[in-house]
Amino acid sequence: MNQLESEVLNEMHQKIVKNFLDTIILMELRKHSMNGYDVISFVHNNFHMLLSPGTVYSYLYSLERSGLIKGELAQKRRVYTLTPKGEETVDELLDSKDKILGLMLSIFVGA
Repeated sequence: MNQLESEVLNEMHQKIVKNFLDTIILMELRKHSMNGYDVISFVHNNFHMLLSPGTVYSYLYSLERSGLIKGELAQKRRVYTLTPKGEETVDELLDSKDKILGLMLSIFVGA
C-alpha cells in the first residue's frame, strides 16, 4: 500500500467511526453499561482511534437528550445504559443491517 492509499484509507476510517459513533455506542451498550472512559477505551481498542473526552461526552449527552440512553451516577462516575427506546432503536438497526450495508456498498459501486 502506498502512502496516498494509506492516507485515504486512514481518513475514511476516521470519518466512518466519527459519523457512526452514536451507533457504535448504542451497539456496545446493548451488551453492558459503560461510562465515558469505557467508550473512549472501547473505540481505541476496537477501532484504533483515540477520541477526546469532549467528543465522546457530546455524543453521550446527545443520546441521552434523545431518550436513547440514561446516565446514572455510580461510584463517582456517570454510567450509561440503554432505555427501552434505545433498545428498540438498536433492534431496528440490527433488523435493517442488510439495508444499511447495501447503502454503504452502493456508495462505492453505484446504485
